[in-house]
Amino acid sequence: MSVSPSPSSPTPAPTPDVDKARLGTRWLGPLALLGLPGLWLLLLLVLPTLVIFELSLVPNIRPGDVVNPSGIDNYLLVFNPANFRVLVRSMVFALGTTVLCLGFGFPVAYWIAVLAPKSWRNLLLLGFVLPLWTSSLLRTYAWITILRPTGVLNSLLSTLGLPTLEILNRTPAVLIGMSYSFLPYMVLILYSSLEKLDRQLLEASADLGATPPQTFWKITVPQTFPGIAAGSLLVFITSLGDFVDPELLGGASSMTVARLIYNQFLGQTPNWGFGSALSMVLILAVSVSIALLLKYGDSSATQR
Repeated sequence: MSVSPSPSSPTPAPTPDVDKARLGTRWLGPLALLGLPGLWLLLLLVLPTLVIFELSLVPNIRPGDVVNPSGIDNYLLVFNPANFRVLVRSMVFALGTTVLCLGFGFPVAYWIAVLAPKSWRNLLLLGFVLPLWTSSLLRTYAWITILRPTGVLNSLLSTLGLPTLEILNRTPAVLIGMSYSFLPYMVLILYSSLEKLDRQLLEASADLGATPPQTFWKITVPQTFPGIAAGSLLVFITSLGDFVDPELLGGASSMTVARLIYNQFLGQTPNWGFGSALSMVLILAVSVSIALLLKYGDSSATQR
């Protein structure tokens, strides 16, 4: 006599309480890892930014005044013609520095990553990092010694019978100093990207009859675009807030946003509200740049 097997009991569906418990457990690990760094960012980044934003809404506030946010007058003052020219000049300096660093840094990084012997690569990279071990102020004073009317550059030109150059306290001197300061960052980031370059694609491109410029634009640039974007963004953001190089190499005619913010907080006639508004404009510009990089940089990498 056969006995029919008893039907298996159905698995009970998870209750809402169980789902909530699993969800809480799933988030427990990330929150534990984020706890101390998150607290650190909250205290040293988020809260100071909120304080700056609050001050930016108070017109003509000075040390000791009561903080009473009342409008966007300080932001309207940012776009005053004189102040707007300072903002545009800072953007031009940052953009020019980025272009120069990319133009000089890409060939150097390509040579180190692709053409130089492997045994020499670490030593060559160390040579580019060495200037960062010294103070930026000392590096700027070194450029003053080189570019001043009786400096090294004009002395060399006079020895060669060539006309001397008036560079110091002008825009070219600022771009030279800033490019020198930030070129190592560009080279290091581009090197890390070029080191991962697929050499087989370069060989296949040459075998198929592509010229070196075609190979560069069709193979090398697309593969290294994330590094180009990251290096350019880093140099642009850093040079946008540079204070030392424009101040010492550009003179009074090279007023930048960093110097203008300094004057509002530590100058003879402080205006913390306007200085805070300028700071918030810079923060917004940096945030937009990072957002564009995350959006279009990732999409370009995905399309490739």
